[in-house]
Amino acid sequence: MILWFCCIRNVTSDASDHRYKQGDSVPFYANKVGPFHNPSETYRYFDLPFCSPANVEEKKEDLGEVLNGDRLVVAPFKMDFQIDQNPKSICKKLLTRAEVAQFRAAILKDYFFQMYYDDLPIWGFLGRFESNDQDDTAGAKVYLFRHTHFEILYNKDRIIDVFVQNDPNEVVSLTEDREVDVDLTYSVEWIPTDMTFEKRLEKYSQASLMLLNMEIHWFSIINSCAAVLLLTGLLATILMNVLKNDFLK
Repeated sequence: MILWFCCIRNVTSDASDHRYKQGDSVPFYANKVGPFHNPSETYRYFDLPFCSPANVEEKKEDLGEVLNGDRLVVAPFKMDFQIDQNPKSICKKLLTRAEVAQFRAAILKDYFFQMYYDDLPIWGFLGRFESNDQDDTAGAKVYLFRHTHFEILYNKDRIIDVFVQNDPNEVVSLTEDREVDVDLTYSVEWIPTDMTFEKRLEKYSQASLMLLNMEIHWFSIINSCAAVLLLTGLLATILMNVLKNDFLK
């Protein structure tokens, strides 16, 4: 199934004109993870024990990205323009019991990840769980998606759309509290399309889910600013009363 969501705001990429030749490197950033039902709670992508390089390369963020809570780092995928990729291993690692518990807790909370490929947002879930009682997940069977498939639509020398698919059969069980060997893989398929570059963001502007998330985010900012102003006014009032009494004396 396709597991992706989108938002309106763009992230400035290194390729400002968004034009590429076959084999060119395309800016691809991993951003953050967090619970689906609480989009204001987010963490760095590599706060979860994903396959991470020895030196994580961070993107220099502008003010808008900082205010939005972005934490952009170079994603651990190599997806060059118009180059299909058969299933390829990102890394093989032994998840410790603590890392298994960390992933399991995230999946039970419906954690999603967010990435940007050529400024196009990509959203997807980390895994799935099976439980007879949605309110009580104590005995749930938890599975981590092991393989990620990217379908990228392009028109001539420009990228138009990106889809993320997770094979429900390519999973690793994290139900038991034990060490688990995992081989995380990905594949890429490039598909031509007639859609123009100018229209590639139209569907994002109609995404009510991301509009709701943006409203929640800005409400939090406004609420924080109002609290700061209220405390500042209260402190100023107290100082004025103290100074007034000192002047009278």
